Amino acid sequence: MGRAFEFRKERKFKRWGNMARTFTRLGKEITIAAKTGGTDPAGNPRLRTIIQTAKSENMPKDNIERAIKRAVEKDQSDYKELVYEGYGPHGIAFLIETATDNPMRTVANVRSYFTKTGGSLGTSGSVDFMFDHKSVFKIKDDPSIDIEELELELIDFGADEVYREMSEEEEGSEEIPVIMIYGSFESFGAIQKFLEEKGYEIISGRFDRIPNVDLKTLPEDQRAENEKLIDLLENDDDVQNVYHIMNMEANQ
Repeated sequence: MGRAFEFRKERKFKRWGNMARTFTRLGKEITIAAKTGGTDPAGNPRLRTIIQTAKSENMPKDNIERAIKRAVEKDQSDYKELVYEGYGPHGIAFLIETATDNPMRTVANVRSYFTKTGGSLGTSGSVDFMFDHKSVFKIKDDPSIDIEELELELIDFGADEVYREMSEEEEGSEEIPVIMIYGSFESFGAIQKFLEEKGYEIISGRFDRIPNVDLKTLPEDQRAENEKLIDLLENDDDVQNVYHIMNMEANQ
C-alpha cells in the first residue's frame, strides 16, 4: 500500500464538517457539473458520479434536484472554482479549493483567516507542488473480487493504488467493506467508464490532493494554532476542501 493509504489512515481532521456543510459542498459540485456537462446524468458521467456520492452521504433527493435546476436558472450566479495556497503557523503548507460566486469576497476571507492565525496567503504555485491531484473512487467490495487482478486491470486506465478497507461511516453506523481506487487526476473518466462497464457498484467518486512530502509533526500548542486555521477555513461557505501537510496525530 502506498502514500494515499498512509495519508488516509493518518488524516483525522473533519472531512467535510457537519451535514449542512456537506450538502452545501455537494450541491455546488452538482451545479457546476450540470452547468458544464449537461443536466442529464445519463449523458454526463461526472454529474452521475457526484449524484452517487451525494446519495452515499444521505443527501435528500430534493436537494440534488434543486442543485441541478440551479445550473439552468438564468438568475443564478455562476460558481468559479478557485484554488488558494499559503502557509499556516510554523510553516505548514495549505491548499484550499473554493467554489464561489464572488471571488473578491472569498480571497478577502481566506487571507483574513491566514492573517488572524499568524500565517500568510501565498501566490499560485507556492505549495501546489507538495500535493498530487488524484482521482478517488470508492466501490462496494465483494469476496469474489480478486483485488490483485482488479488492480492490474485498472493500471491500464490510470489507477496507481487499489486496496480494501472498511468504509468511513458516521459514528454508530455499520461499516461495510469497500475498495478504494486512486489514480491520476486526468484518469477520472477512464476509471469511471471501466468500473461502470464492468458492473462495479460505485459508492462515490471525487478528486483529492495527497501530500507528496512527509507530513510535519508539531508540538500540541503549535498544532492547535493550525487547527484553528483549519476550522476557520472549513466553516467558510465558499470553501470546498482544505488540504495541508500537518500530521494530525499527537506528537509522541
